[in-house]
Amino acid sequence: MADKISVLIPEEKLCERIREIARQIEEDFQGEPVHLIGILKGSVFFLCELAKSLSLPVTIDFIQVSSYGDGMKSSGVVRISKDTDEGLVGKNTIVVEDIVDSGRTLSYLLKLLKERKPKSLKLCTLLDKPSRRVVDVDVDYVGFQIPDKFVVGFGLDFAQKYRNLPYIGVVEPGGTE
Repeated sequence: MADKISVLIPEEKLCERIREIARQIEEDFQGEPVHLIGILKGSVFFLCELAKSLSLPVTIDFIQVSSYGDGMKSSGVVRISKDTDEGLVGKNTIVVEDIVDSGRTLSYLLKLLKERKPKSLKLCTLLDKPSRRVVDVDVDYVGFQIPDKFVVGFGLDFAQKYRNLPYIGVVEPGGTE
């Protein structure tokens, strides 16, 4: 049986909010360059749209870190499988994430990146699920706060499926699509 997916946030609303976040970042950095670090794989769609919306000088890097595997719940074990390619010393760094859930992964990652001496370190997430937080994480830029539902699309996956959906949808395994 296919998974049932219902639209939570349509594509147009996503793109509009990403442009608003870009304006906030431009206001905060006043023309200074920013270094975006996308957390693979989920942030790729959001990072690309955000970068295209920024009028500041932008550099991009990626890190792959996870605590999910193929399940719907965080395993609690943080694993880095790809580190950044560039150093962060003296750079205005913005970590770009698809969703902040428990906070475990990001708390670990932000601590690690702070040790690399960036000029500034900010966190930007497309989705925030504060009801699931078990570790406090300061999020500087939030696209949308969402309820405690398992979501897919716009880079977010369920067992590597549905990343390419142009919207954010709620998935219910075993339903009919």
